[in-house]
Amino acid sequence: MKKNKKQKNKISLGRRIWQYTYRTILILWLLSIASVVILKYTPIYFTPLMALRSCQSILNGEKPRNNKTWVPIDQISHNLTRACIASEDNLFLKHNGFSERAIKQALIERLEGKRIRGGSTISQQTAKNVFTFGTRTWFRKGIETYYTFLIELIWGKERIMEVYLNIVELGNGIYGAEAAAQYYWKISANKLTKSQSALMAAALPSPRHYSITHPGPYMQKRQKQILDLMPKMGKIEF
Repeated sequence: MKKNKKQKNKISLGRRIWQYTYRTILILWLLSIASVVILKYTPIYFTPLMALRSCQSILNGEKPRNNKTWVPIDQISHNLTRACIASEDNLFLKHNGFSERAIKQALIERLEGKRIRGGSTISQQTAKNVFTFGTRTWFRKGIETYYTFLIELIWGKERIMEVYLNIVELGNGIYGAEAAAQYYWKISANKLTKSQSALMAAALPSPRHYSITHPGPYMQKRQKQILDLMPKMGKIEF
């Protein structure tokens, strides 16, 4: 009798754990979808990356800088949109959020024991900046992959690009096209020239390392490469 009672208690406990786990996963899944739906229609003024940079500044004894201004995509120069696609993700309009070529290359480099280079699409970079702290872990990569799928499905390309151009880091404490245009050239983002846009895009791999104000030889070379690529991007409707 006691043995049967213990078995029943174990089954009951296991069932409760399963039910709790199932409900927790279901709630988190629904919340993730709800957050993506809400952010499709609302400006994003603060991201985990901005929070991380602010904490780093405080730890270094500095005052946090968060220079940012949200503007709709129709108030951002087409030159910058084209430059970012040419520089960061030339198949942005064609893929579903992931670059098969970049994934294969990363796997090869992983198997060969090489340092894996950056190769994330604009969609992946947007998901990483909006929904994660950008830490270099497999868990973060999994979260990024999940949200990349969601924003591709729910947001669409134009909204992804709008968010990307408004939150991307473009200097120490400078986020988004409008803030960067005002900081570097005292103009609005919709006035950015091809040359200025290409220079901003050239800094994107490491915006706190490469100087937009005083571009070195690498930046100048990369700017020219992007300018050459921009006309080849085809028709971009936003």
